[in-house]
Formats: sequence, C-alpha cells, structure tokens
Amino acid sequence: MAEPKNEDFLDDIATAEAEELAELTDEIDEGDLEIDSLRAERDEYKDRFMRALADAENARKRGDKARREAEQYGGSKLSRDMLPVYDNLKRALEAATDEQREVSAALIEGVELTMRALVGVFEKHGIQVITPAVGDRFDPQFHEAMFEAPVPGTKAGDIIQVSAEGFMLHDRLLRPAQVGVSSTPA
Repeated sequence: MAEPKNEDFLDDIATAEAEELAELTDEIDEGDLEIDSLRAERDEYKDRFMRALADAENARKRGDKARREAEQYGGSKLSRDMLPVYDNLKRALEAATDEQREVSAALIEGVELTMRALVGVFEKHGIQVITPAVGDRFDPQFHEAMFEAPVPGTKAGDIIQVSAEGFMLHDRLLRPAQVGVSSTPA
C-alpha cells in the first residue's frame, strides 16, 4: 500500500479546518442574528415602557388639572342660580323708601344682613361683583349691551345705564353686567 503523501494529508487537514471554520462562522452569524433580534426586542420593550410612562404622566397631569378646575369652578352652576337671589335682595333694598325704612327698620336691617352674608359667601368662594358705572367704556368681555341709544354729551360705546351687575368666578365670567350703551349721537 502506498503511504499518503504529506500534501494530501495537509490538504485534508486544511479542508477539515475550512469546513470547521465555515460551521463556526455560520454559528457566529446565527448568534449575531439572535443578538440583533434580542436587541430589537429590547428596544421595542424600552419604547413601549417609555410611552406607557409618558401616558401615565400625562394622565396624572390631566387629573391634577381636572381636580383644580373642579375645586375652583365646580360650584359655578350653584353660583349662577344664586345670582337672582342677590339681584332680588338688592332691588328690595333699593325700593325701600326712607319712610319705609323708619317704620320697618328691623325688616330692612334683616334684609341688609342677609345681603352682606350672601356677598361674604360670594367672596369666600371667589365670586366678585362687576359693577360698571355710567360713563365707563363698554367692554364686551364683561358687559352685555341690552340696548343702544344716542345720548347727547356721550361718546359711542359709553355706558349710559346699568340694568344688572355682572359676576366673575375667579377668572371666568359667570354673568356679564347688563348695560345700556350710547350709540353715535344723532
């Protein structure tokens, strides 16, 4: 029998090593793919976590804002319902003549005390009275024009009569003051 030549033996070893190297390279490539896949999955979970965290923070902020608004403006419906009570008490006090005040002093005093108590409750809850005066400028943010009339000696846009006072709840208008406004005099 002929002995294998060194060259054939070396070729066989080189071929075996090349095949082994190719297998290891394939395993490394598969490992790299798996690592890349795990990294992509990690990044996806991280993105989802960050979005969930941001959503939770936004929900907390919306909840805080809603709570603050409920504290400040939650009673606005009741406040609006109490405005006619204020108007009626004010009319009652304005309608009382000096003679009636002398005869019914205790009654008038009771109405005045009730009016002061109501104004105190309004102030306690952030309700301010808007009291325009004749001659002030009409401001559509705080006033409602009930009528317009040309009045000599006034400028267009001047308040010529106050029908009802307005009210603010903190920084929101509950009811505009009802006023008459001067139009351009003829």
